[in-house]
Amino acid sequence: MAKPKIKEVIVVEGRYDKNTLSQVVDATIVELGGFGVFNDKQKLSLLRKLAQTRGLVVFTDPDGAGFVIRSYLKGALPKEQVKHAYVPDVYGKEKRKRKGGKEGKLGVEGMKPDVLLDALRRAGATFEGEEAADRGEPITKADMLDAGLVGDGSAAKRAALVKELNLPERLSANALLEALNLLMTREEFLEGKKYCDDQ
Repeated sequence: MAKPKIKEVIVVEGRYDKNTLSQVVDATIVELGGFGVFNDKQKLSLLRKLAQTRGLVVFTDPDGAGFVIRSYLKGALPKEQVKHAYVPDVYGKEKRKRKGGKEGKLGVEGMKPDVLLDALRRAGATFEGEEAADRGEPITKADMLDAGLVGDGSAAKRAALVKELNLPERLSANALLEALNLLMTREEFLEGKKYCDDQ
């Protein structure tokens, strides 16, 4: 079976992530070299050019290190040219490692192919031959406030929603807003708001 072709350039932390993804999709995949990207001006310049010409999908692990790298890239790259793919929190260790990571979560390299494809679709990656649906009006921070997902006492509701949507637990309110806009329409969010009210 042919691998799905993706228009955007996918950015991953390291070579094992790249190897895993390259078995699942036909795409240009750039590895960051982990925290090495913080001091690599040439790589950052390349990422900016790629973002401008093809768009990027940032696909880091769901652990603390992955979120530090993702946060750095969010500040260094043009927001409108970058999409974010998130894998869920799955506990375990990769086959090649003797012991799991600090947080005990699988990274991109440890995910099953269908999980990786689902994460890319949820991020809004452009799959060749598939039409992108018109999403209508976006979900706003005000909608999240109305649903009790931001503001005083909102952390538990956000945590429950993140778990329900199978997203990493470390998502900030802004990252959750981005993810919600990729996963559902505003109408679907407003209909599902009662889920938040039940918490």
